[in-house]
Amino acid sequence: MATATTNKLLLPSMMCADFGSLRDEVTALEAAGADGFHLDLMDGNYVPNYGMGLQDIAWICKNATVPCDVHMMAVDPGRYVKLFADMGARVIYVHPEADTHVARTLAAVRELGIHPGIAINPGTSFAAVETILPLVDYVLAMTVNPGFAGQRWLDFVNPKIGQLVAASHANGNNYEVVVDGNCSPERIAQASAMGVKGFVLGTAGLFGHGDYRTSMDALRAL
Repeated sequence: MATATTNKLLLPSMMCADFGSLRDEVTALEAAGADGFHLDLMDGNYVPNYGMGLQDIAWICKNATVPCDVHMMAVDPGRYVKLFADMGARVIYVHPEADTHVARTLAAVRELGIHPGIAINPGTSFAAVETILPLVDYVLAMTVNPGFAGQRWLDFVNPKIGQLVAASHANGNNYEVVVDGNCSPERIAQASAMGVKGFVLGTAGLFGHGDYRTSMDALRAL
């Protein structure tokens, strides 16, 4: 993942971009200071929705000048690891509940020379993932239930975010915490104070809020 110009990683969620002018969107977001692009893959099974198409993900990975991560909301994600690695993804997130052998999948991601990550649903406890934290470089803490944009931040996840941050560089762990879901300016300020490193930016903080550069500069300054 790119090194931010400050201590934040700002990651536009490309599911929220204007696909009628995708090249212009990518160019504008990069010029505005995006540290990477967040790409959502949904299978209609693990979550009751479909996200970005494979062609969309492949095009963005090929044409972007910043790193891309793929958030796999899919059953048996190990089947797709090499596919996204070959597309050029630099981080792959999987949901532990969706994978019978998640440790094996995370090892396969790392063997391909890219960063393994886990996505943690609001209803998944810290204890449920604690043993696999040493295997990952990034943890995607979901503050909404996965599958849909525009949801409200679930406050009951805040203590778990604190646990994840506290454990991020202790007990053999070495990962960064990224938050996904309703990342408004107010929530980014709150989570930054907790020690969160990265933020997936959707409709709450970036898209539909005017000029991308102005919005991202304001978010970075929080």
